[in-house]
Amino acid sequence: MTRNRFDFSPWLFAMDADDEERAQQAAHQALLADGPGTCSLADQCYVSPLASVQNDELRLGERSYVAAGAYLTGSLRTGRDCTVNPYAVVRGTVELGDAVRIGAHTSLIGFNHTMSDPDVEVFRQPHTSQGIRIGDDVWIGSHVVVLDGVSVGSRAVVGAGAVVTKDVPAGAIVGGNPAKVLRWRVPSAAPRTAPEGLAAAVAEFAATARDQAEEILDRCFQRAADGGLFADRPGAAPTVRAQCDAIEIADLLLGRAPGQLPAADQIARLRSWQDPVTGMVGPLLADGTQRAPEPGLFDPDAGYHVLCVGYALDLLGSAFPGPVRVVADAEARDVAEGFRRQPWRDAAWHAGSWVDTLGTAFLWNREQGEHGRPGALDALFGRLLADADPRTGMWGSPRPADGLLQLVNGFYRASRGTFAQFGLPVPYPERVIDTVLEHAGDPRWVRPERQNACNVLDIAHPLWLTRHTSHRADEVTALARRLLADALGHWTDRQGFGFQAPHPATAGADATAPGLQGTEMWLSVIWLLADLSGVAESLGYRPRGIHRPEPRGDLRSA
Repeated sequence: MTRNRFDFSPWLFAMDADDEERAQQAAHQALLADGPGTCSLADQCYVSPLASVQNDELRLGERSYVAAGAYLTGSLRTGRDCTVNPYAVVRGTVELGDAVRIGAHTSLIGFNHTMSDPDVEVFRQPHTSQGIRIGDDVWIGSHVVVLDGVSVGSRAVVGAGAVVTKDVPAGAIVGGNPAKVLRWRVPSAAPRTAPEGLAAAVAEFAATARDQAEEILDRCFQRAADGGLFADRPGAAPTVRAQCDAIEIADLLLGRAPGQLPAADQIARLRSWQDPVTGMVGPLLADGTQRAPEPGLFDPDAGYHVLCVGYALDLLGSAFPGPVRVVADAEARDVAEGFRRQPWRDAAWHAGSWVDTLGTAFLWNREQGEHGRPGALDALFGRLLADADPRTGMWGSPRPADGLLQLVNGFYRASRGTFAQFGLPVPYPERVIDTVLEHAGDPRWVRPERQNACNVLDIAHPLWLTRHTSHRADEVTALARRLLADALGHWTDRQGFGFQAPHPATAGADATAPGLQGTEMWLSVIWLLADLSGVAESLGYRPRGIHRPEPRGDLRSA
């Protein structure tokens, strides 16, 4: 095949190509589109005929180019103005933001070989893939290797010859093998040194929590002839959620299932609670029996169980026995109409919880090979993208009675089950940060004595989700450190956390009583705040359940 001047300098094509050269490129793109994989090339793209394009999925944004000698396989999605330079290798699942430059002879390998069985040759063992995600305005130099599972934040630079094995922070300049931060392209993105003693306080708290974890679990366990059940706190009735909170706490602090029952018995019980008709999990009644879930989308009492039971089973290495049927059977119009009917204006938290339940049901169903009715999941994300307010970055409206509380709380629930859970960027991240910081200035919700786990989580998680932007980074870090110091002080010795911060004015209230729900939520909140504060490593744990920082699903998977 004849070379032309654009094969190795593809960025010249848009301005310099003549009519014949444009016709040749159009014919080549038509061949790619007719190939066995999915191919979508936006306007003014150029793909060299001398590149080896073997993708199952290739989607290039406007003015994106692939130069000669490049080797592409798997799934590659790019934003606008991206360039894959000569002899670059991009394989596996790779996603590029806008304006990403990949240098010559660089390799982005979004999969890996397993080698768990030493008696089987490596090439015969299965692959794994977490994928590679690159933010906006990223320059990756020549002869770089980026390994599977890595995310590179927006406006970062990766120096020539680097081997990138861990995430690259937004705004950083990294280099070396393994790659390390050398300096900051965006100075405001650089982490600030934590106040003296904060890391030590975090480490001391974590050590105390681990030492007392078994005692906290045991005080909430009600033994019975059938093995027993967890209640949120002593004297309370057992609930579905309490079983799941216990599993999350044990995983966080002990790295295993709760010791009160064999893990196999806990798995069997949770799986048995899924209703075979709806796929939902009904609540436990006072006598220990279970109420059947209501039909349709959704029984509000059973909605959170899609999250907590699904993730508890996941932590135990299991899963629901069947799909969430009411979601699998929902048509796209049902999803769109259900979204429209949610009380976004008056009760955004409840609307967000509906989205969270729906998104998580889609997650578990897809992992069982049940993808639902055509367009149903697209309808959910379509409404979220279309209805996000560009002024706040959120869905719904604030209520005069509680300021931005419902708006921010609803954003957390809706984004957790969708954008965060599937690893997708939220529509207006800078506006989200602005809205959350404004809300965090309202003393009704953030004064230490008025804090509860839900309200602080709904501040911490959106700020963590949008941290890659470095927008108002100093303010975010200062707020996180203040809330972190407050949260550490809410611990009650040998009992854990109450949902509501303890205070003389609320002494004796159920919400302030230490229990499993408050302990599970505050432990996750503390990790998010510690990570924003730059001291998460001192905790020695990382959430893997409902409040996990990493995405759990991939919309591109089959």
